[in-house]
Amino acid sequence: MDQPLLQRDTGRGCCSCRMLKQWLPILSWLPKYNFKWLQMDLLAGLTVGLTTVPQVLAYAEVAGLPVEYGLYSAFMGGFIYALLGTSKDVTLGPTAIMSLLCFSLVGGEPRRAVLLSLLCGVIQAALALLRLGFLLDFISFPVIKGFTCAAAITIGFGQVKNILGLRDIPHEFFPQLYFTFHKISEARIGDVVLGVLCIALLVMLMTMKASLGSDNDATRFSIAARKFVWAVSTMRNALIVIAASFCAFSWEAFGHHVFTITGETSQGLPPFSLPPTTDTTENGTVVTFGEIVEGFGGGLAVIPFMGLLESIAIAKAFARQNNYRIDANQELLAIGVTNIMGSFVSAYPVTGSFGRTAVNSQTGVCSPAGGIVTSVIVLLSLALLMPAFYYIPKASLAAVIICAVAPMVDYHAVAKMWQIHKLDLLPFIVTFLMSFWQVQYGIIGGVAVSGALLMYTLARPRIKMSNPGVLLIQLGSGLSFPAAEHLSHIIHTEALQVSPPRSVVLDCHHVSVIDYTVINELSDLLRQFKHQDLLLILSRLQPNVLEILLAADLEDFRYADTIETALQWVKETPIFDAGRVQPLSEEEVVARAQ
Repeated sequence: MDQPLLQRDTGRGCCSCRMLKQWLPILSWLPKYNFKWLQMDLLAGLTVGLTTVPQVLAYAEVAGLPVEYGLYSAFMGGFIYALLGTSKDVTLGPTAIMSLLCFSLVGGEPRRAVLLSLLCGVIQAALALLRLGFLLDFISFPVIKGFTCAAAITIGFGQVKNILGLRDIPHEFFPQLYFTFHKISEARIGDVVLGVLCIALLVMLMTMKASLGSDNDATRFSIAARKFVWAVSTMRNALIVIAASFCAFSWEAFGHHVFTITGETSQGLPPFSLPPTTDTTENGTVVTFGEIVEGFGGGLAVIPFMGLLESIAIAKAFARQNNYRIDANQELLAIGVTNIMGSFVSAYPVTGSFGRTAVNSQTGVCSPAGGIVTSVIVLLSLALLMPAFYYIPKASLAAVIICAVAPMVDYHAVAKMWQIHKLDLLPFIVTFLMSFWQVQYGIIGGVAVSGALLMYTLARPRIKMSNPGVLLIQLGSGLSFPAAEHLSHIIHTEALQVSPPRSVVLDCHHVSVIDYTVINELSDLLRQFKHQDLLLILSRLQPNVLEILLAADLEDFRYADTIETALQWVKETPIFDAGRVQPLSEEEVVARAQ
């Protein structure tokens, strides 16, 4: 169980067999499957299943969809990920963030949500097949944190109306904020009491679980008590929702409508059918596929990327914790295929769930087969328990959501950014604030600011100047085309335009890449230095950079192995004999590179 889930075959085996195992990771762990793994996977799958059912019902509310759509979206991931996934811990399904993003794009329209799942899956699978997973690296940590903090506040406050039992509250954040306080006098006492009680019990159970100690030097009774508390607190969501439903059923049976309940839900399993490609408005107008996609706009790029980012970040975190490795591109494929196949059973976009993955890992899951057990639990709920969902109070689902998203407001990360690199707060703040307007605009705005900061770093590399008889310029980072004009300006200002003008030694030790723009700028500088009978010498060049410069055949190009050698050349070489400072031969360059 402690061994890595996937191991690369470094032997000489059949190429087709290795390729098949890469595309179908189940072939790597299934031959090793044993009875102990089966026991642990059954326990983990059952535990996660009891956590999943109430959560996905609540997340469907966040997406503005009927609650059964949460269950429709929760079972396909277990089957697909068991075939294609590379993490033993990850569970795919609806999450708070993806539900919020889905609502922001489809506005609670089920047919459009299902079509969105298909389009997201196609984009994600295409990225995997083209090996473009590296594009996720361009979304920085401050952007992710800014988005998740804003999303947590938006989702959490969006459930306050259900805690208060209010109706006809807009879904947009700022109108929602206004009308929630404006209608607070209409709050229903039953919903308020039940919602607050559910939150208090959930917090208490979470605290009890966090405070559990180790079993070292403990009696048999205390070990059993700890296991009981752990089991109850792990399944807290299901227990709270079940208890609240019994309470609501009791009042409804006596004709007292004390709570706002979920109401009618569709009975049975969803039909397996082609995803809808058109939609019909309330007045009967048919909306074509092209019009729907056009309405999605930029969100059609944001949602697939955020789904991939969330799931891969979770997979990497638990792989590091449990000592195995994942294949990022294979994870993209697993999520993409899950969303594509999910659209055939009326699912909306899904991704990896941090909370359910943590439960899966803590329960001791040994393989992705645990997800199959979870999916079976969801299917049984759809087939047998849908009538019971009628009595689930919305306040209890709201309590589950609020307690799930509260830890996402990570103020410790903000404090660390302030201590370590204050400039990172800029994309964080932009993402955080813009996400309250439109979540996809928040992500786009944060990525734009992060990109601008990255470009500024490239265009303004750290430069240290000193004057040991000549002007010594030391580049603290790489040199690429955005920085060429800036470096040229500094050399002009500090060497050529002073009185008297000075020769320059340019330390290129940290320059590993050079492009045509930089070479063109160097050519112009060398010509100007020659015109004023001065020297421009490059020192400590990397072999690959030196090879490119020699191939460029720059006039009067001079270089030295060390800074000291370059400084000595400038001091000892008469200016009219400067051209006699000979570079290494091409054979010597090749020898040094080797």
